[in-house]
Amino acid sequence: MEGIKSKLHCTLLQVPLEWEAPEKNRVLLENYLQSVGVTDLILLPEMFTSGFTMHPERVAEPMKGYTLNWMQQWAQKKGALVGGSLVIEEQGQYFNRFVMVGSQGCVSYYDKRHTFTLAGEDKAYTTGTNTGLFEYNGWKICMRICYDLRFPVWSRNTSDYDLLIYVANWPKPRILAWDTLLQARAIENMSYVVGVNRVGTDEKGHEYPGNSAAYDALGHCCSEGDSTAQGVHSATLDYQELQAHRKKLRFLEDRDNFDLY
Repeated sequence: MEGIKSKLHCTLLQVPLEWEAPEKNRVLLENYLQSVGVTDLILLPEMFTSGFTMHPERVAEPMKGYTLNWMQQWAQKKGALVGGSLVIEEQGQYFNRFVMVGSQGCVSYYDKRHTFTLAGEDKAYTTGTNTGLFEYNGWKICMRICYDLRFPVWSRNTSDYDLLIYVANWPKPRILAWDTLLQARAIENMSYVVGVNRVGTDEKGHEYPGNSAAYDALGHCCSEGDSTAQGVHSATLDYQELQAHRKKLRFLEDRDNFDLY
């Protein structure tokens, strides 16, 4: 346990988003960020600066752009990791990129592997190839985005991560799948799973009910409050409890051996 933070306090910002309006969304998020107390990890939804747009050219930023600097400032203010996905442009290509920024300036990221073909995301964005794995306070963490949730092989815990995170714009008609699959990913991977979804209605008329949540390795919900309410939600993850479950129930030792990376 030396060097490992025994409990990880997570803050989930379940908010509505202004359509393709990065500055308005940063201001909206600041209203919530100001109220966040002591925490280790602050999570924002998928495409938190724009909503789920298929016009990346309207909102894209370089990796070292304004929003990344904004995230770094808030990470420093709160002494916490700040993460969420936004539209990033690199060498003429657009990525739906989950960026995680630390209070000391470290940056990790993951590009969405499973672009949402039903909405044409595959035509607007380049598919990611990186693993989305990083370490923080002794915890091994895996980043994923929205539609990735439907593909369990891509999230399979072959790398012994402790926490799997999904950020999303998951609509109301399919919210049962969101609830069910988050819980399933926790159980099958013997890991904590945290999912952060937005609320409100976007420019296309799609309604988002939230249902942000955290689950432990046995599939129990460990987040607090009304999962449909707009605002700040929280969850506390216990490293020792996770390892005790894994020691008692050695399911990961029987997992299939296939090479994801």
